Amino acid sequence: MRSGVAPLAGTRRDDTTHRRPGIPARGPGRLLRRLMADLEDLLVKTSRTFALSIPQLEGATRDQVTLGYLLLRIADTLEDAAVWSREQRVEALFRFADLLKDPNETADGAAEGLVASWLAEPPSPHEGYLELLEATDEVLAAYRALDPPARSVVGHHVRRTCVGMAHIVRRADRDGELRLRGIPELRDYCYVVAGIVGEMLTELFLLGAPLEQVAEALRRRAAAFGEALQLVNILKDAATDEDEGRSFIRDGRDRTLAFELARADLEVAGEYVAHLQQAEAPRGYLGFTALPVRLAWATLARVEEQGPGSKLTRPEVATLVGALHADLDAGRPAAGAASR
Repeated sequence: MRSGVAPLAGTRRDDTTHRRPGIPARGPGRLLRRLMADLEDLLVKTSRTFALSIPQLEGATRDQVTLGYLLLRIADTLEDAAVWSREQRVEALFRFADLLKDPNETADGAAEGLVASWLAEPPSPHEGYLELLEATDEVLAAYRALDPPARSVVGHHVRRTCVGMAHIVRRADRDGELRLRGIPELRDYCYVVAGIVGEMLTELFLLGAPLEQVAEALRRRAAAFGEALQLVNILKDAATDEDEGRSFIRDGRDRTLAFELARADLEVAGEYVAHLQQAEAPRGYLGFTALPVRLAWATLARVEEQGPGSKLTRPEVATLVGALHADLDAGRPAAGAASR
């Protein structure tokens, strides 16, 4: 998902090399630590939003969410490969999903030839996305070094997303243009590309902290949380998407309904954050989930006022980040006021 959020200051960068060398495995824990130090550089280069949010998490959960995001970013790059045929994109998504099966069922080096075929006709002009594709082996090595419960969660939900994306790509016309027909198809799309992400993150949160008392409340709201953020991005990026051959919202009536749905979903997202806070979840969980909600409310208001393409300025984002941490320090609701 595209966003206008600036990178988190101080996130590690290394601009001295483009292709990263392989890192030998010396036990899963050591391998994961060494890989993650390098992969967080890719986080900055592929998503300013996640580069701002993920560092608020700590320990194993931070690594798991980072890897989940990077795997999903690879899938998203394959889905959006406008220079490829529809059939190429579908095949790439299914083959990538196959790489995420049980490590014991995946041949060593299986990704190398696949990545070479992707880069023979680069699917994106975005340098960060291409660098991430080049690092697919490294990302997969870190994924396989995760603890089995976390690896199962990440792999299951990323595979679901890949399969769902492949079916979406099949809906496009022969020229690769995707036009959704109404709100039900829009919601189906949002579930595949964002609702499943909400479900994945929820299961990772439940692995990382004792949240049994609110587990079902979180699960019931997870998909709507993801849908909320995706709808805001779609409304913000409507003009750019149209130029790139994607039409998610048909007309003025559907646009009005999409704004209403986004507001309703953001209310649900606020409830999700409130349940985390009620259960005394780690502060990182609260910052990670509450910040996108606050940014989405502010972005939605900006787009309603100024139209597609408008976004928050960096000083406005910094103000929202500061207000969030002030509220967390004071024990106030992390998601802010209930209705914007």
